Amino acid sequence: MITPAKINTFTFFKLPSCWWCGVRVKTITPETCTTRVKHRWFNQNPFKSMYFAVQAMAAELTTGALVMSYIKESNAKVSMLVANNEATFTKKATGQITFTSNDGLAIKEAIEKTVATGEGQTVWMEATGINADGIQVSKFKFEWTVKRKD
Repeated sequence: MITPAKINTFTFFKLPSCWWCGVRVKTITPETCTTRVKHRWFNQNPFKSMYFAVQAMAAELTTGALVMSYIKESNAKVSMLVANNEATFTKKATGQITFTSNDGLAIKEAIEKTVATGEGQTVWMEATGINADGIQVSKFKFEWTVKRKD
């Protein structure tokens, strides 16, 4: 099973910019993954809020951890790749931002289907960023593609 500690260790070695910017997985369940990142000097933009790319890293990791979890569970060789993404920013991101995706079961179904058929699958997954006051600061959508490797 993939745990937050294992994913955070993975980011240290394989996604160091994500780790150094402070993005951390806090929880992962079969349905949901949550990441957090705090606005700091290191990850800010010139407007004294969190740089959009840092938000994108946190949001992508929220969905990507769910993808990795189900690939591991399948015991099959499956490739994963973001084909498209969309983002909406509704408020300056300052303080601690929590990103949540609830699309675990959708990616599970796609991975099961690609393992069974060998055909590539695509799934749009969403991650929403909420500040400490409970206000949405951004919303990201990622189109993940998964395909069984032969």
